[in-house]
Amino acid sequence: MLQLLKKEINSFFSSLIGYIVIIVFLLATALFLWVFPGEFNILDGGYATLDPLFVLAPWVFLFLVSAVTMRLFSDEKKSGTIELLFTKPFTDLQIIIAKYLSGIVLVLFSLIPTLVYFISVYLLGSETGNLDIGGTAGSYFGLFFLAAIYVSIGLFASSITENQIIAFLLGLILCFFFYIGFELISGLSFLENISELILNIGINEHYKSMSRGVIDLRDLIYFISMVIVFLFGTKTVLESRKW
Repeated sequence: MLQLLKKEINSFFSSLIGYIVIIVFLLATALFLWVFPGEFNILDGGYATLDPLFVLAPWVFLFLVSAVTMRLFSDEKKSGTIELLFTKPFTDLQIIIAKYLSGIVLVLFSLIPTLVYFISVYLLGSETGNLDIGGTAGSYFGLFFLAAIYVSIGLFASSITENQIIAFLLGLILCFFFYIGFELISGLSFLENISELILNIGINEHYKSMSRGVIDLRDLIYFISMVIVFLFGTKTVLESRKW
């Protein structure tokens, strides 16, 4: 499986895809946080906080992760190489995990350079170090787990179709729905009695909880469970070829 994982990672960085995703993510967040005036601009806010990054990043990842994952299976289906892949000495689950982890690696490569933002805010405070380090660390964990769910959703979408555009749009819609959709639905008046239950199905409620710097076991279980659900869904789609 490690060979397959290396192959997937190399495929990202042997082309422009991996570099473009990382550059676009860093450029978009840097412009909104440091250049463009507005609510996300840290300098305009006047507080030593990285909260704007953790509000903005899920929306940027919404598009970038979908763009990365759309090709993972759909491209193999379209080119016919997926049949060759299935003849290799790998189980379906190993193939899925290798492709999933390659997406996670790309997410990590995108997040690591943002530590420059952390260092900048840490040093620019009216008192050096006047930054909620615990809350910031929790927010980073939350953002990573959120992106981990996005990757699993994108992988599932890519397994359904051989058309990359359809895979991108499906992944984008599903990620959007699970991120904010349940929060919107919970606000409907006729669902008032079960609004809290609906709210807890969505990603954002658990993401916001982690962003407060509190690593709750319930949130961790939620994130891991969501990843497993979509990876299992991907496995089911792939196994349907045998039916």
